[in-house]
Amino acid sequence: MKSLHRKVAVVTGATSGIGARIAEVFAAEGAHVVLAGRREQEGHQRAAALGESATFVRCDVSVEADVEALVGHAVERYGRLDVMVNNAGGPGNMASVTDFDSAVFTRTLAVHVAGVMHGIKHAGRQMVAQRSGSIINVASLAGKIAGWSGLDYSTAKAAALHLTRCAAVDLGEHEVRVNSVSPGFVPTGIFAKGSGADASAADATATSVAEAFKPLLDSSQPLPGTVLTDDIAAAVLWLAGDASRLVTGQDLAVDGGMTAGRPAAASRAERTRMHDLLSP
Repeated sequence: MKSLHRKVAVVTGATSGIGARIAEVFAAEGAHVVLAGRREQEGHQRAAALGESATFVRCDVSVEADVEALVGHAVERYGRLDVMVNNAGGPGNMASVTDFDSAVFTRTLAVHVAGVMHGIKHAGRQMVAQRSGSIINVASLAGKIAGWSGLDYSTAKAAALHLTRCAAVDLGEHEVRVNSVSPGFVPTGIFAKGSGADASAADATATSVAEAFKPLLDSSQPLPGTVLTDDIAAAVLWLAGDASRLVTGQDLAVDGGMTAGRPAAASRAERTRMHDLLSP
């Protein structure tokens, strides 16, 4: 039997990138999936491609009423809610803290922190009532290590990680689990969006983003290879299913080991260069 057979799942930020792939994998594993996002045309197209098991609801996660309506749609249509994936997000701003636009900072927190809280709150109400459910928040390695993204994005993701733990200990007695997944560098359109590209055009840049990342990954990621949307979807799928039934309050880093430390080969190469410079 498929791992999410007849389960009901909501995935925010499902019009592209990681969220779109999570929705595809969930549908393939037997779930009824409600895709959510701000881009209606792309959302309806993706839901239609998944067949009768999927629907799309327009949702801005920073607006609590939108998230409440999203969860309400899932429950009204399918009678329950088993999985909530809080994935919606946007790029960070690379400005220095001394030049940072406070409005930009506030907007980033509204999406990546308040948006996650809205999802936990309204999914949690339904899950508490039915005494079951899994909530998965998509965080980032930037929430653990400074300097890899903008200060707004990094700060927001760090907050989302602790929000995950707080919600997990709050909802655990009701048999509701809350976990997070922290992706490493995943080649998606979010990077082009951060450079000002149109959202739809940015989605087509994944291949070039992967090529641009390669030199960086070679010097900072212990495991070789690019982290793909498939890798993140597989981690989320495990947390969504019954195989992880006693896992809560945890963060699963899917980053090729980047948050564990830099590759030993890179450190050895630097030591060799240093030795050569210091040798008489």
